[in-house]
Parts: sequence; C-alpha cells; structure tokens
Amino acid sequence: MGISYKLETFEGPLDLLLHLIEKNKVSIYDIPIVEITDQYLEYMNQMDKQDLNLVSEFLVMAATLLDIKSRMLLPAEVDEEGEEEDPRAELVKRLLEYKAFKYMAVELGDREELAQRHFYKDPTIPKEVARYEPPVDLDGLLDGLTLAKLQAVFQSVMKRQEDKVDPIRSKFGNIQKEPVSLEEKITSVMQYARRHRSFSFRGMLQRQADKLEVVVTFLAVLELMKIGKIRLSQEEVFADMYIETLEPEGGSGRAESGRSGRF
Repeated sequence: MGISYKLETFEGPLDLLLHLIEKNKVSIYDIPIVEITDQYLEYMNQMDKQDLNLVSEFLVMAATLLDIKSRMLLPAEVDEEGEEEDPRAELVKRLLEYKAFKYMAVELGDREELAQRHFYKDPTIPKEVARYEPPVDLDGLLDGLTLAKLQAVFQSVMKRQEDKVDPIRSKFGNIQKEPVSLEEKITSVMQYARRHRSFSFRGMLQRQADKLEVVVTFLAVLELMKIGKIRLSQEEVFADMYIETLEPEGGSGRAESGRSGRF
C-alpha cells in the first residue's frame, strides 16, 4: 500500500529517504527496503526532470535501493567472523550521519536567529582612563642594545669625520667657536625627533660639524634614552640604528627647555 504525501522539494536523496522513513514511522535501523524503494521511485516519477544534476543524484540512490532490494532476496552473505551481513548497513550509516548534520544545521540556524535579537552597549571609558599611558620600561626600551653596538657606530662616525679632513686646509688657523652645550644639543635633537619621528642615528652623527659636536650629540642621545624620550632600534647586526621618538605627535617635554641649538 502506497503512502500519500504532498510533493515537496528535498535537498537530496538522503533527505527524501529520511522523510519517507518518518512518514512510515519505521526504525532507521530496520528499513523496510521494498516499501521505501517503491515510494522513492514514485516520488522520482513526479520530479521535475529539467535539473539533470539533481536528477542524477536521485537516480544513483534509486540504483542503490534496487541493489539492496535484490540482495535482500538472496541468501544472506556471511563475513569473516561468521555473522550475516545486512545489505542495508551502509545505507543506515549514511542516513545517520546525514541526520546528525541536518540537526546540527537546524540548531546553528536557531542560535543565529537568537543572536540577532541581542544588542550590546558600546563601551564607555572615562577620559582619564583613555589618556593613561603606562610608564616607559627602560629595560624593554634598551633590550638588545649594548655598549659595544653604540661604540661601533660611534667609532665608525669618528672615522668618517677624520676622512673628511682636508690635509691642506687643516693646517690653516682655526676660528674659535662657542662650545656646544649639552642642554642645547638635547633640545635640538628632541625637536628634530619630533619633526621627523624616525631617522638614522649614523646620519645624525655625520651631520655634525666636528668631533666635539659628535661627542655632545652622542651624549644627548644617551640622555634622551635614559629619560625615556627616544629609543634606538636595529633590525640586523652591524646595520644602521634608527632613532624613534616615544612622544605622541604634537607632544612636548622637559627636553624643550633652554635655547635651541643647531642640529
């Protein structure tokens, strides 16, 4: 006796089989293969045959059901352990897996629908908390920076300064100039750092007029590192070091005190 049902659209042949099993109220572990196969073929006769890809999937399952139906009519096969093999076992396994994934998809869909009903308040942070900046960690700031690296850069710059000396003009008389102030050099270095944000340590030393300015500039950099105004970084060994200011753009600090000297 056939079962009457409204023709529906199913996601695939396994979805149709689950529908037929539920309609017939039979156990998925003991499928009446003859009755289910007849109902399955009846549904296929009413399907829209235009979508060949979809129809081909249903035809493959129909062939599988007919194969199982024919094997059910033959004497039961025995496995290596002497137990009878059920021709429906593989189909039952596929149906159980599909049913589990189908239920999970429904559960996820319900959770997504519930999540759309939730609204969250944007976080409100007091201005004092938003402006807070943790104190500068000098150990982290100077991590990887050694006196040997600084000395190597310093000696390299001093050597370049010596190479720039003209052997003829160096014998001329010297014009005395006002000694370079460490405080002024600190101010000028910090002002330059605020304008350029990041620049070459080696290039900065090479722009100094003489050895005295190189030494004072070197000391100014060390002092600014000590008070946490700038930091030095080096990507590779023996590569150039780069100075980067730790102050935000437009910021000012105590290093601005005093008369601005030439950088």
